[in-house]
Amino acid sequence: MQPTATVLVYSDDSNTREQVRLAAGRRPAPDVPLVEFLECATPAAVLKELDKGGIDVCVLDGEAVPMGGMGLCRQIKDEVFDCPPVLLLIGRPQDAWLATWSRAEGAVTHPVDPVEFASALASLLRDRKALSA
Repeated sequence: MQPTATVLVYSDDSNTREQVRLAAGRRPAPDVPLVEFLECATPAAVLKELDKGGIDVCVLDGEAVPMGGMGLCRQIKDEVFDCPPVLLLIGRPQDAWLATWSRAEGAVTHPVDPVEFASALASLLRDRKALSA
């Protein structure tokens, strides 16, 4: 059996979480493992899941309420040991500099473009695999 990768998806909007799942599919690229999604609607739930471990990539919604993904990303980069890579969903391409400020490894615009999103997610999964090898 092939290993799976766990992707945490944070957004207060269930439609956004669904868009992420549909854009990635079960395998975002042929050379990465199957993906299992773990959905979180609150920052507290994200921190709880990261404390448990086993997360390969985080996808954070920069437009989430009450705490946006950019602020949450910066927080987890400071507080979580061996923090997994983060892919941010940003509202506008001009917000890419904020993604850099938050220390996210990648950013894609919302609404989610399936090709762009799957490519970005696969790249982070490859990088994570290379680091753990």
